[in-house]
Amino acid sequence: MMDIAKIRADFPILSQQIYGKELAYLDNAATTQKPQCVIDAISHYYAFDNANVHRGVHALSERATAEYEGARKIIAGFFNARSEREVIFTRGTTEAINLIASSWGGANIRSGDEVLITHMEHHSNIVPWQMLCEHVGATLKVAPINDAGELIMHEFEALLSERTKLVGVVHMSNALGTINPIEAIIEKSHAVGAKVLIDGAQAAAHLAVDVQALDCDFYVTSAHKMYGPTGIGVLIGKEDILESMPPYQGGGDMIRMVTFEKTEYNDLPYKFEAGTPHISGANGFGKAIEYIQNIGFEAISTREKELLAYATSKAEAFDGLRQIGTAREKACVLSFVLDSVHPHDLGTIVDRDGIAIRAGHHCAMPVMQFFKVPATARASFSIYNTEAEVDALFVALKKAQDIFA
Repeated sequence: MMDIAKIRADFPILSQQIYGKELAYLDNAATTQKPQCVIDAISHYYAFDNANVHRGVHALSERATAEYEGARKIIAGFFNARSEREVIFTRGTTEAINLIASSWGGANIRSGDEVLITHMEHHSNIVPWQMLCEHVGATLKVAPINDAGELIMHEFEALLSERTKLVGVVHMSNALGTINPIEAIIEKSHAVGAKVLIDGAQAAAHLAVDVQALDCDFYVTSAHKMYGPTGIGVLIGKEDILESMPPYQGGGDMIRMVTFEKTEYNDLPYKFEAGTPHISGANGFGKAIEYIQNIGFEAISTREKELLAYATSKAEAFDGLRQIGTAREKACVLSFVLDSVHPHDLGTIVDRDGIAIRAGHHCAMPVMQFFKVPATARASFSIYNTEAEVDALFVALKKAQDIFA
């Protein structure tokens, strides 16, 4: 059994009150809160080891470099990358996808080629591919979803062809909670010669990910959705593919030698890490992953399934509430609309009871268009949430309903 009180005590932000009410933080799909060990790792770097990495021979730089590269090693092990050379630090999932679109896509996708994504993608896995396709004359294709928010696999397969150069698919939808069958998607995509990018921003804190077992070409995620700091994420790519890709940005640390006539680029992973990196962020990311590992995915999965089942049962019994996203395989996300109450009004009202939910399109406007709603309210759960917080949410929803009745 998970000791929820002990886990909650690890997160100092959860002990506060909002408008005189105990904070119920149910916006974890947007960003998770940070345990004290992550906060301490960031603070320790600035208090004791603040120096640039890879560039100095003095003690501070050597310590900073050891911590930064130590975090890379932790991340490689967590995702079972073949090598630390396959682990590229980025500013987050969005930059990682843009890196792939610009570098790999710019070198490999041409007029007449196709990129295939799904109707449930986050904007960060739509817009970069639109931009690339417009630039080179390629075609962006979209695999449809059903009324439950599930990918229609036979239609996805029908869209695959020898023209498909890249398939980009979300592992777990931020707007719906749907968990996609990425093993089958990767296998079928590889069968036509396409490379596969998995957006793991929502999944990586909830599901064990083994990039070698999956055999995906690129896996991307963000630290801040994994109890880590904002402004840092990771791209894990197959080494041979990364070796073939041109640099994304130019500057310090991504070079081996520079003259005015020619620049020789650095080895992986540094070829894609131009400039001074987010050193404290990497340290915090490493600590966040260790925190997840100490709890274990079996315990995390069990607890989060309990919470989602509890919240779903409350939602099903709540008059006037319509769930958006009812996939058979889903996790941690309860998206919904309430009769006669706009989601933005709903978010404002429940906030006065200390309850933080998200209201809006969740950077997934095509999902909202599919379900014919302007926005949804979204409660998203994590390991530190409780059934009492779910109860408080539904009391607040009834209050909002009564106000607008």
